Amino acid sequence: MKIALAGASGRAGSEITKELSRRGHAVTAIARNPEKIAALPNVTPTKGDVLDQAGLAKLWAGQDVAVSSVHFLASDARKLIGAAKDAKVGRYLVVGGAGSLEVAPGVKLVTTPNFPAQYKAEAEAGSAFLDLLRQDKELNWTFISPSALFVEGERTGKFRLGTDQLLADANGKSWITFADYAIALADEIERPAHLRQRFTVGY
Repeated sequence: MKIALAGASGRAGSEITKELSRRGHAVTAIARNPEKIAALPNVTPTKGDVLDQAGLAKLWAGQDVAVSSVHFLASDARKLIGAAKDAKVGRYLVVGGAGSLEVAPGVKLVTTPNFPAQYKAEAEAGSAFLDLLRQDKELNWTFISPSALFVEGERTGKFRLGTDQLLADANGKSWITFADYAIALADEIERPAHLRQRFTVGY
């Protein structure tokens, strides 16, 4: 498939780029500084700005799938959604956040007392992004939330999927590596199971 990924030089984006390359997809890897993108088979590093809706739409046009893996505070959800719609991509996937996941019925993680203050604004912006997607009637979107801790680590291929509730392991730890998250995202591209939905991945 032809897949365009905005934010390809970031920690999650670079692992997603690697996973898609490993699977033989043709990847247009977009970043402000494309020289930071690793040289990989089937990957074309491309300069792009996620705040430039028209420019991004041009890069996404003709692609089977568009993916955005960018910080919510460093981008504009309306412009990203607009670019995906302007480009008429078949699918749009968003690397989401954990803050909008529920820890109890109707209680989002970001609203809990122990949520780290330094991540609150980013988490709230991610939650607002998801709300915008849910209101959209045209776009074929999927929002993929990692677990609470989104970290460097090995690619195990062993993880669980959930919907709107935060996942945690037997010790109560909620986490996922970038590499395993990338597997879940690539699986969703190849075998769509969450059209116009959010899902989450964790151990």
